[in-house]
Amino acid sequence: MKNPIYPCLWFDGNAKEAADLYCSIFPHARVTADTPMVVNFEMSGQKFMGLNGGSMFKINPSISFFVVCESIDEIDLAWQQLSKGGNVLMPLDKYDWSEKYGWIQDKFGVNWQLSYGKLSEVGQKFTPTLMFVGEQHGKTIDAIDFYTAIFEPSSIRGVLRYSEADQEPTGTVKHAQFTLDKTVLMAMDSSYEHDFQFSEGLSFVIDCETQEEIDYYWQRLTEGGQESQCGWLKDPFGVSWQVVPTVLESLMSDPVKAPKVTAAFLKMSKFDIETLIKASES
Repeated sequence: MKNPIYPCLWFDGNAKEAADLYCSIFPHARVTADTPMVVNFEMSGQKFMGLNGGSMFKINPSISFFVVCESIDEIDLAWQQLSKGGNVLMPLDKYDWSEKYGWIQDKFGVNWQLSYGKLSEVGQKFTPTLMFVGEQHGKTIDAIDFYTAIFEPSSIRGVLRYSEADQEPTGTVKHAQFTLDKTVLMAMDSSYEHDFQFSEGLSFVIDCETQEEIDYYWQRLTEGGQESQCGWLKDPFGVSWQVVPTVLESLMSDPVKAPKVTAAFLKMSKFDIETLIKASES
């Protein structure tokens, strides 16, 4: 795997607008690619993909981004900007785990958990956070074990469980932190009634340099899950992944080859590098 796992956000034609907003709010941010279909951007060295996929899927709070803000001014500014047209899930306030914290769903549907703290405590500024609800509730540890068995290197950095004093089933996960290769993720259980589940609205991209890598991640992640089209799959917990060959970017950047390559991969579930290259040369 060439690059760290990175998130893909599904938008309805406004990926560039969203990317510009985020890059104006957070430090060390810039748009790195801008096409009608895909808008890539980086923030604090972390890659994000914005996909103009249409109205089929929506982003929801099942996967949010925990953001470490190292000053009160930074968290206040981010909260002010992300709140415009958004929805507050947890007010910006003092909590047991943070002097200042808030959870906001912005106008594009993307969820941000803004927390005042030290970057060194997590190791990255933006941490994807999975919330296991409904039929997935109570499966956080199973999911972490599943993921850490697939990716190397990986580790479980800590698990905090609900106690009898909490208003959640005792023993379920209050907060967990783990790493998959170069990426830190967080996870938690929630027994409250929610009207959402994991969906294609927010997926994770795995860039693969070889067919062997594609075959490996595809086979492991679809065990108990389901295959989709064009490199997309759902794992047994309903989380969506894209297993993508790195050569695809260069093939799609050639205006002559791109239509041929597109026609080829639209027929695929799992990507086949050799078939893509042959299509580009036809």
